[in-house]
Amino acid sequence: MIVPPMNRKLLAILAVDMVGYSKATEIDEAGTIERLRAIRADVTDTAIALHQGRIVKLLGDGALVVFDSVVDAVICAAEIQKAVAVRNGGLPEQERIVFRIGINLGDVALVDGDVYGDGVNIAARIEQLAEPGGVMVSGTAYDHLQGKL
Repeated sequence: MIVPPMNRKLLAILAVDMVGYSKATEIDEAGTIERLRAIRADVTDTAIALHQGRIVKLLGDGALVVFDSVVDAVICAAEIQKAVAVRNGGLPEQERIVFRIGINLGDVALVDGDVYGDGVNIAARIEQLAEPGGVMVSGTAYDHLQGKL
């Protein structure tokens, strides 16, 4: 039996996750969910669309997004972090929504609208290493950004 090749593509993968989501929902579940939904509606979805990104997965307190361009992914991430910081400006600490964002450039398998592979796993690991409110990129992504930002 001949197995057809997987559809593969080199993509910029952006992993984003809210810092302290479990604790925030423990304190104020409804308020946390509403603030997160408002940021998604007002900030993240707009920035992602503006920079030609595609949301692959929503994970409750985070998302996995792909871009054809690593430059677009990084600009989008920076705009999201900046806009979220402005929104947090006058809020008490327990009401703030803070994200970590990790970006990788990698070869991924495309299956039924989802993405799989090391490229995705690396983006998720890098996101966990990012500072709260920060953006961290992999070495591969960094190499492709030289002279473009």
